[in-house]
Amino acid sequence: MFENIASLPHFNPDSDTENPPQEIILFRSKIEQSDGVLICTPEYVFSLPGSLKNALEWCVSTTIFSDKKTGLITASASGEMGHKQLLLIMKTLGAKFDNKTQLLIQGVRGKVGVEGEIIDEKTKEALQNFTKNFENHFL
Repeated sequence: MFENIASLPHFNPDSDTENPPQEIILFRSKIEQSDGVLICTPEYVFSLPGSLKNALEWCVSTTIFSDKKTGLITASASGEMGHKQLLLIMKTLGAKFDNKTQLLIQGVRGKVGVEGEIIDEKTKEALQNFTKNFENHFL
């Protein structure tokens, strides 16, 4: 898990050298050492949240996502445009995913309860299928 996305410095190509900031080294290391990467995000203003976009920009000059097993979930009110952007960025980074390992959950507020439990049966089934596919897809 990488829980410090807010601590990453703003992307600056001039700082993306052989010696990037320490936070970026840690972030990239987490990705490199993982068997797979799961990204779950909302959509903000019809796009990705700035902190996620910033983190992914720090990966463009690397090959850390090349053929990395990746699961992508966008959960938002609409989410359609943000999800398309996420898919395009991850494809550009070389991440390994397909239709079975990506999921768009629209109208998420009506599908998740106050305690974070999934209350919509179709969403619950879609997440179960996603999880199974993410675990098994590239074996």
